Amino acid sequence: MAKSRVDYTNVDENYMSHRQLKHGAAGWVLLAGLGVAYVISGDFSGWNLGLAEGGWGGLLIAFVLMGIMYTCMVFGLAELSSTLPTAGAGYGFARRALGPLGGFATGMAVLIEYAVAPAAIATFIGGYIEALGLFGLTNSWPVYLGTYAVFIGIHIRGVGEALKLMFVITAIAVLALVATVVGLVPKFNAANLFDIVPSATSGASDFLPMGLSGAVAALVYGIWFFLAIEGVPLAAEETSDPKKDMPRGIIAAMGILLVFGALMLVLVPGAAGAEAMSTSDNPLPEALRIAYGGNTLLADFVNYAGLAGLVASFFSIVYAYSRQLFALSRAGYLPRWMSLTTRWRTPYMALIVPGTIGFLLAAFTRDGGLLINIAVFGATVSYVLLNLSHIVLRRREPQLSRGYRTPGGVATTGIALVLAVVAVVATFVVDVLAASITAGIFLAALAYFWFYSRHRLVASAPEEEFAQISQAETEIR
Repeated sequence: MAKSRVDYTNVDENYMSHRQLKHGAAGWVLLAGLGVAYVISGDFSGWNLGLAEGGWGGLLIAFVLMGIMYTCMVFGLAELSSTLPTAGAGYGFARRALGPLGGFATGMAVLIEYAVAPAAIATFIGGYIEALGLFGLTNSWPVYLGTYAVFIGIHIRGVGEALKLMFVITAIAVLALVATVVGLVPKFNAANLFDIVPSATSGASDFLPMGLSGAVAALVYGIWFFLAIEGVPLAAEETSDPKKDMPRGIIAAMGILLVFGALMLVLVPGAAGAEAMSTSDNPLPEALRIAYGGNTLLADFVNYAGLAGLVASFFSIVYAYSRQLFALSRAGYLPRWMSLTTRWRTPYMALIVPGTIGFLLAAFTRDGGLLINIAVFGATVSYVLLNLSHIVLRRREPQLSRGYRTPGGVATTGIALVLAVVAVVATFVVDVLAASITAGIFLAALAYFWFYSRHRLVASAPEEEFAQISQAETEIR
């Protein structure tokens, strides 16, 4: 991506003091918990919609391909986050590698993903609550409002408290996944995986009932098993030792997610049937009820604990979008008032603004599938740029001090880059309208940068300082 000329604006001497995060709030174990929390809702709801797109075989192919993509990308992010540890994370990596336009484009793609994903999760939280018959709700917008208000409030109070609470909630969710596995293993029947009747599509079969095109369409839902794990590096400025803790945390989280994702993909439709699970808003407890012929204490436990999984992801992605918005705002790419922090060193405006947008999206659309498609479009665009950033920095700055080195180097992130490009194309296959609207918003943001904010950047922001140091070193050589 071509580098664009930028101009820096003067800020008062207290500018950065009003934009400080709390250092040392997280070690690698909390980071691993954060990585699992980002994603764990994807095991409880959303992924199963891919069964309707490609059948079990199509979703299996999608899971394998996207599992490879994420694993390769995580190795690259482990290196990047140990090398350039800032709250900007993806934006900071791309800023160094691809220049200000590439950095902003990456940051905005991540921000779209993280602002919309909690809205999708909120609709699934509403679905789980309605399945339990709680509060007599027939419309879930009060659930969306309450979820946003409570958890944004906790984040505003303090990052250490928020991350510890998130860790506890995630542990409950993991227990629910283990209980689901134990409950469904005795009821597994491989024939249930292939109970979707093949369509008239060319190449359709029991394994691929919608043909190869169905497998392509299922890629979006394969992504939902892992979406947002790339947000772990956003905690860099609040980590005790990012050079060591970041690689450990994000790689451990990826390993856990691969295991649980594979178990859910096989056991849930294998016990209850792919057809029945393809439209469910709460597939895990529903699978248990179908498998055991009615309601059970185990199904109720998983239903309640499943809420913990959804809440864990919602809670942690709220953290992620606030840090990405904070970093872009602090550096002047977005309005600077959004990066102001409280006395607890939490970015309150960066929490509230996307939260308001997310609540409105959930309340007006009430369509988790649509919101998944929007979030995944932003994610896949950022994945292309993140993997490209790793490759560029390896080629252009081999001497850069790295706390961790990606196994396989650029070949590893090259694989992830190719698969990310395929995933971008897949978003248009699944929902061309949602992808086109999101692409339009993304392009409008780039126009804002090009015509306005690139002339008003803040030189003292960490990501800009990294870029200036790199430029100075290049000029000396």
